[in-house]
Amino acid sequence: MSRRGQCLWSAITSRWRWFWGLPERSGADTARAERGRLGEDAAVKFLRERGWAIVARNWRQGRDELDVVARDGEVLVFCEVRTRQAHALVSGYFSVTARKKRAVARAARGYLRGLAEPPAHFRFDIVEVKVSDNAVADVLHHANVPLFPKHFHAARAVDRRPFSHG
Repeated sequence: MSRRGQCLWSAITSRWRWFWGLPERSGADTARAERGRLGEDAAVKFLRERGWAIVARNWRQGRDELDVVARDGEVLVFCEVRTRQAHALVSGYFSVTARKKRAVARAARGYLRGLAEPPAHFRFDIVEVKVSDNAVADVLHHANVPLFPKHFHAARAVDRRPFSHG
Protein backbone atom coordinates (compact mmCIF):
# COMPACT_ATOMS: atom_id res chain seq x y z
CA MET A 1 0.00 0.00 0.00
CA SER A 2 1.30 3.47 -0.84
CA ARG A 3 2.12 6.05 1.80
CA ARG A 4 -0.98 8.05 0.86
CA GLY A 5 -3.14 4.94 1.13
CA GLN A 6 -1.71 4.15 4.56
CA CYS A 7 -2.40 7.69 5.73
CA LEU A 8 -5.99 7.51 4.49
CA TRP A 9 -6.52 4.10 6.09
CA SER A 10 -5.11 5.36 9.39
CA ALA A 11 -7.50 8.33 9.34
CA ILE A 12 -10.49 6.08 8.58
CA THR A 13 -9.70 3.58 11.35
CA SER A 14 -9.05 6.39 13.83
CA ARG A 15 -12.48 7.91 13.10
CA TRP A 16 -14.13 4.50 13.31
CA ARG A 17 -12.54 3.84 16.71
CA TRP A 18 -13.63 7.30 17.95
CA PHE A 19 -17.21 6.79 16.70
CA TRP A 20 -17.61 3.50 18.55
CA GLY A 21 -15.88 4.78 21.68
CA LEU A 22 -12.86 2.50 21.38
CA PRO A 23 -9.48 3.55 22.77
CA GLU A 24 -6.74 4.60 20.40
CA ARG A 25 -4.14 2.00 19.59
CA SER A 26 -1.13 2.06 21.87
CA GLY A 27 1.64 4.18 20.43
CA ALA A 28 -0.84 6.36 18.54
CA ASP A 29 0.01 9.44 20.61
CA THR A 30 -0.59 12.52 18.55
CA ALA A 31 0.33 16.08 19.42
CA ARG A 32 -3.37 16.93 19.60
CA ALA A 33 -4.06 14.15 22.13
CA GLU A 34 -1.06 15.25 24.18
CA ARG A 35 -2.30 18.85 24.15
CA GLY A 36 -5.75 17.62 25.23
CA ARG A 37 -4.28 15.71 28.19
CA LEU A 38 -2.27 18.79 29.16
CA GLY A 39 -5.47 20.85 29.09
CA GLU A 40 -7.47 18.35 31.14
CA ASP A 41 -4.72 18.14 33.75
CA ALA A 42 -4.61 21.95 33.95
CA ALA A 43 -8.41 22.13 34.25
CA VAL A 44 -8.45 19.56 37.07
CA LYS A 45 -5.68 21.43 38.89
CA PHE A 46 -7.62 24.70 38.42
CA LEU A 47 -10.82 23.19 39.84
CA ARG A 48 -9.05 21.54 42.79
CA GLU A 49 -7.40 24.86 43.69
CA ARG A 50 -10.89 26.31 44.02
CA GLY A 51 -11.90 23.57 46.47
CA TRP A 52 -13.81 21.32 44.08
CA ALA A 53 -13.76 17.53 44.50
CA ILE A 54 -13.08 15.62 41.29
CA VAL A 55 -15.49 12.69 41.06
CA ALA A 56 -14.59 11.26 37.63
CA ARG A 57 -12.41 11.95 34.61
CA ASN A 58 -13.07 10.80 31.06
CA TRP A 59 -16.26 8.96 32.03
CA ARG A 60 -17.68 7.17 28.98
CA GLN A 61 -21.03 5.81 27.98
CA GLY A 62 -20.90 4.35 24.50
CA ARG A 63 -19.35 6.98 22.27
CA ASP A 64 -20.22 9.89 24.59
CA GLU A 65 -17.76 11.17 27.16
CA LEU A 66 -17.74 13.50 30.13
CA ASP A 67 -14.30 15.09 30.48
CA VAL A 68 -14.59 15.95 34.19
CA VAL A 69 -17.33 15.32 36.74
CA ALA A 70 -16.80 17.33 39.91
CA ARG A 71 -18.54 18.59 43.03
CA ASP A 72 -18.70 22.29 43.78
CA GLY A 73 -20.09 22.08 47.29
CA GLU A 74 -23.41 20.24 46.95
CA VAL A 75 -23.66 20.85 43.18
CA LEU A 76 -22.62 18.11 40.75
CA VAL A 77 -20.86 19.74 37.79
CA PHE A 78 -20.32 18.22 34.35
CA CYS A 79 -17.30 19.97 32.83
CA GLU A 80 -16.32 20.02 29.17
CA VAL A 81 -12.64 20.89 28.81
CA ARG A 82 -11.58 22.69 25.63
CA THR A 83 -7.87 23.07 25.02
CA ARG A 84 -7.02 25.63 22.37
CA GLN A 85 -3.92 27.35 21.09
CA ALA A 86 -3.55 30.82 22.62
CA HIS A 87 -3.87 32.38 19.15
CA ALA A 88 -6.88 30.29 18.01
CA LEU A 89 -9.56 32.15 16.09
CA VAL A 90 -12.46 30.43 17.88
CA SER A 91 -12.49 30.34 21.66
CA GLY A 92 -13.09 27.12 23.57
CA TYR A 93 -16.49 28.36 24.72
CA PHE A 94 -17.75 28.85 21.17
CA SER A 95 -16.19 25.60 19.96
CA VAL A 96 -18.80 23.63 21.93
CA THR A 97 -21.39 23.09 19.23
CA ALA A 98 -25.04 22.09 19.59
CA ARG A 99 -24.05 18.55 18.55
CA LYS A 100 -21.43 18.39 21.32
CA LYS A 101 -23.95 19.71 23.85
CA ARG A 102 -26.40 16.96 22.87
CA ALA A 103 -23.64 14.35 23.34
CA VAL A 104 -22.71 15.77 26.76
CA ALA A 105 -26.39 15.85 27.77
CA ARG A 106 -26.77 12.16 26.79
CA ALA A 107 -23.67 11.25 28.78
CA ALA A 108 -24.82 13.32 31.77
CA ARG A 109 -28.22 11.58 31.77
CA GLY A 110 -26.42 8.23 31.69
CA TYR A 111 -24.20 9.29 34.57
CA LEU A 112 -27.21 10.45 36.60
CA ARG A 113 -29.00 7.14 35.92
CA GLY A 114 -26.00 5.29 37.37
CA LEU A 115 -26.15 7.14 40.68
CA ALA A 116 -27.89 5.51 43.63
CA GLU A 117 -29.25 8.89 44.74
CA PRO A 118 -29.37 11.76 42.23
CA PRO A 119 -28.08 15.15 43.36
CA ALA A 120 -30.51 17.97 44.12
CA HIS A 121 -28.54 20.36 41.89
CA PHE A 122 -26.30 19.90 38.88
CA ARG A 123 -25.00 22.04 36.06
CA PHE A 124 -22.80 22.14 32.97
CA ASP A 125 -19.57 24.18 32.84
CA ILE A 126 -16.95 24.75 30.18
CA VAL A 127 -13.32 25.05 31.19
CA GLU A 128 -11.25 26.64 28.44
CA VAL A 129 -7.50 26.06 28.57
CA LYS A 130 -5.28 28.18 26.35
CA VAL A 131 -1.83 26.76 25.62
CA SER A 132 1.22 28.29 24.03
CA ASP A 133 4.36 26.32 23.19
CA ASN A 134 3.05 23.26 25.11
CA ALA A 135 2.65 25.28 28.29
CA VAL A 136 -0.59 26.45 29.86
CA ALA A 137 -1.06 30.15 29.18
CA ASP A 138 -4.52 30.73 30.68
CA VAL A 139 -7.51 28.88 32.14
CA LEU A 140 -11.01 30.34 31.77
CA HIS A 141 -14.04 28.93 33.57
CA HIS A 142 -17.53 29.43 32.10
CA ALA A 143 -20.03 28.36 34.76
CA ASN A 144 -23.65 27.28 34.32
CA VAL A 145 -23.75 27.03 30.53
CA PRO A 146 -27.27 26.19 29.26
CA LEU A 147 -27.42 22.49 28.44
CA PHE A 148 -30.52 20.92 29.94
CA PRO A 149 -34.14 21.94 29.27
CA LYS A 150 -35.55 24.52 31.68
CA HIS A 151 -37.56 22.06 33.78
CA PHE A 152 -35.15 19.10 33.59
CA HIS A 153 -34.76 17.33 36.93
CA ALA A 154 -32.29 14.64 37.97
CA ALA A 155 -34.99 12.46 39.53
CA ARG A 156 -36.76 12.27 36.17
CA ALA A 157 -33.49 11.36 34.45
CA VAL A 158 -33.03 8.48 36.89
CA ASP A 159 -36.63 7.27 36.76
CA ARG A 160 -36.73 4.54 34.11
CA ARG A 161 -40.51 4.25 34.03
CA PRO A 162 -42.20 5.84 31.02
CA PHE A 163 -43.82 9.19 31.65
CA SER A 164 -47.62 9.20 31.24
CA HIS A 165 -50.00 12.11 30.90
CA GLY A 166 -52.79 10.90 32.89
